[in-house]
Amino acid sequence: MTQQKQKAETEIRALIDAWTDAVRRRDYPGIFAHHDQDIVMFDVPPPLQSRGLDEYRKTWDLFFRYHRPSYAFDVEEIAITAGDDVAFAVAVMRCGPPDATFQFRLTIGLRKVDGEWRVTHEHHSVPATE
Repeated sequence: MTQQKQKAETEIRALIDAWTDAVRRRDYPGIFAHHDQDIVMFDVPPPLQSRGLDEYRKTWDLFFRYHRPSYAFDVEEIAITAGDDVAFAVAVMRCGPPDATFQFRLTIGLRKVDGEWRVTHEHHSVPATE
């Protein structure tokens, strides 16, 4: 792996770690800090698709109705693939109280804008049960 790709993967991992920490603390500015104004997100609960930071914020309002600051919001597995200006990360996440944790899949698409990684796409999903 080239040093540039390794640096990009390290930067993206730090960005994701900061995002998960912000979620655990209910820190809205921290949650949005590295998200693009025009983010597109696909989520598990409705709405199926959110476009832009205003709609993205509304999904967190819904999430925080049920998720308490003491609950988990942790990366269990992650793989990051980065090019010079485009990258993606796939992860298995754990969310919820310790006695009833919920696993979901996360895919994040990023672009490098003005020298910084920006999340332009976020997708949460769960396996089908039937």
